[in-house]
Amino acid sequence: MSDDRASDRDADVRGAQHPRTFEALVAEGAAVPTEGWDFSWFEGRASEARPSWGYAASLAERLARATAVLDIQTGGGEVLDLALRRAAPEAPTLTVATEGWPPNVAEATALLRPHGVAVVASPEDAPLPFADGAFDLVSSRHPVTAHWTEIARVLRPGGTYFAQHVGPRSVFELVEHFLGPLPEEQSSARHPDRERADAEAAGLEIVTLRAERLRVEFYDIAAVVHFLRKVVWMVPGFTVEAYRPRLRALHERIETEGPFVAHSTRHLFEARKPAPEAHTDTDTGTDFGT
Repeated sequence: MSDDRASDRDADVRGAQHPRTFEALVAEGAAVPTEGWDFSWFEGRASEARPSWGYAASLAERLARATAVLDIQTGGGEVLDLALRRAAPEAPTLTVATEGWPPNVAEATALLRPHGVAVVASPEDAPLPFADGAFDLVSSRHPVTAHWTEIARVLRPGGTYFAQHVGPRSVFELVEHFLGPLPEEQSSARHPDRERADAEAAGLEIVTLRAERLRVEFYDIAAVVHFLRKVVWMVPGFTVEAYRPRLRALHERIETEGPFVAHSTRHLFEARKPAPEAHTDTDTGTDFGT
């Protein structure tokens, strides 16, 4: 989504450029392709503040120091592509990515092939198809689920997991408009404290854990329709026909009151797999282990 709030002038321009009737806007949002993880279509239709840590730039710094990298649930490969371009020419010797949704596998393969990145089709809930200790850096931006035991398994001792996760109750103002009030425990699995505990239980040491709550604005109902079609876990089973009355009510609210405001939550993870401790023989002074 766009990073900046639109000005009143920009809103007037959008009104002139885009059809304003409910039916036309809904049809427009329903027609936009959802393949890949590129949100550029939302420019001028929705905006989302970005976390202060700058994930892609921070990932690029780590890629420049890594030798073997795995990017989990890479989507269409857009963020990894950006980070690799920023890291060049100090790119890793080996970079592999996984993705579970077939249309995204094709998108990511085409985008990342020039970097020499192999994209492996792998279901999000399946074990990672790689050997133990294969990577010194595992990364992910917005994984559906972080499988901590698998992440720890494929990391080399001393290796790092670096990722930006979606936090608890992200954009729930929009979700609850369609589904009604949801119990707090429904999103507890994404809470950073819960994820910290799960990562530590898998044997990882937390180096960094930062969380931020960020403003999201939807300027028209087309953006809402496209967002819910693209981010399918927000309102499972979403279709325009199933939710037409709620869509119309939200359209009328936006037309009357202005942009619909929600809040996303994000947290930055950096975790390390401990290296084995060196053991010293007290008689000879010889180190055993690395």
